[in-house]
Amino acid sequence: MQQYILRRVVMLLPTLLLISVFVFGMVRFVPGDVLTILLGEQKLAAADREELAAKLGLDRPIPVQYVEWMGGVVRGDLGESLFTGHPVRSDILTKFAVSARLAVLAVIISLCVALPIGILSAVKQDSPLDYLGRSFAVLGLSMPAFWVATMIVVYGSIWFKYSPPLRYAGFGADPFASFQQLLLPALVLGLAFSASLMRMTRTMLLEVLRQDYIRTARAKGLRGWAVVGRHALKNALVPVVTIMGLQLAALLGGTVIIESVFNIPGSGRLLVQSVGLRDYPVIQGIALFQCLLVVVMNLVVDLSYGFLDPRIRLGT
Repeated sequence: MQQYILRRVVMLLPTLLLISVFVFGMVRFVPGDVLTILLGEQKLAAADREELAAKLGLDRPIPVQYVEWMGGVVRGDLGESLFTGHPVRSDILTKFAVSARLAVLAVIISLCVALPIGILSAVKQDSPLDYLGRSFAVLGLSMPAFWVATMIVVYGSIWFKYSPPLRYAGFGADPFASFQQLLLPALVLGLAFSASLMRMTRTMLLEVLRQDYIRTARAKGLRGWAVVGRHALKNALVPVVTIMGLQLAALLGGTVIIESVFNIPGSGRLLVQSVGLRDYPVIQGIALFQCLLVVVMNLVVDLSYGFLDPRIRLGT
C-alpha cells in the first residue's frame, strides 16, 4: 500500500508540471492586456508603462517568469495579486473555505437523496416506486443546475420576495446565517448530482443482485435487506464512489455559475473575476490548486476500493 501511494505521488509531480506549463502559457494568450486594465483610461507615456511592467515583473521573458513562479510554488509562495497586492495563497484558501462548505453540504444532500432512492429502485425493480425514482433521475439530469438556480432566483423574487443576500455571512461570525445562505445553492447542486448517483446506484446494485453469491446468501435463508446491506451494497458502491469523488473534486474547485447566481464568494467566482482582470498569479494559483484537488481525490477514491471490495488489492 505504501509503495502504491508513493508511486501515485511520484506520478503526480510530472502531471502538475505539465499542467503548470499549460496554464502559465495559456493565460498569456487570452486577448487583452493586464497593463491596459490596470491603467484604465489613463494616457501614460511609454516610459511609465514600461516602469509599471518592470514593477510587476511582466517585462521579463515568459520562460524567466515561469521559472521564477515555479520557484515560488515549490516554496509554497504563489505570488501576489496584480490588483489587490494580497498573497494569492491566502486569497485561495479563504475562498476555498467557502466553496468547501458549499461542496460538503451539496454532497451530503446528494447522498441522502441518491442512495435511498437508488437502493429502493433496485430492490423494487419495475414497481411504481422504481418508475418514480427513475423519473426523478431523468428529470434531474435534464434540468441544468444553473437553470434551476436562475428560476429559483427569478420566481423566488416574484412570488416570495426572495433575493440572494448581497453580502456573505462569514461562518466564523454567524454560523447559522452562513448555513442559511449556503443551503439553497447546496440544495440545487445536491439534487443535480443526485440524479447521476441514483442511476449508477440502481444499475450497479441490480447487477450485483444477479450474482451467484447473492443467490447463495438467499438460499441460506437471509432476508432481503440483510442480503442487500451485508453482501450487495458494498460491492455495488465501487463505481458510485468513483463518480462521487469526481463530483466532490469539481465542487471543491468551485461552482462558477451557482456561486455567481447566489452571490457566494467562493473560489469559482474568484477565478471568473481574475480571468476578467487578467490577474495572472491568481489564475495560475487557482488552476494549479484545483488540479491538485482532482489528483488527491482520485487517490482517495482508488484507496477506498480495497475497503469496499476485498477482492480488489492494490499493488505493492
